[in-house]
Amino acid sequence: MVDKNPLLDEIEAFLSETGMGPSYFGKQAVGNSEIVARLRKGRRVWPETEEQLHSFMRSERQKRRSAAA
Repeated sequence: MVDKNPLLDEIEAFLSETGMGPSYFGKQAVGNSEIVARLRKGRRVWPETEEQLHSFMRSERQKRRSAAA
């Protein structure tokens, strides 16, 4: 049985919605261009790293909403 990773699901949705590439996303969000590839391979991240990823996505979504207004 494959465990679902809600963080990876959220990142994949974010990448799809923004058109951002996974390496660019990782580099901008946490300074690690391989983070998405690692998550796709089933690896985990520290809670602090997960919060940084969530924070980056929230911030980017806010910037995009503000720019569209």
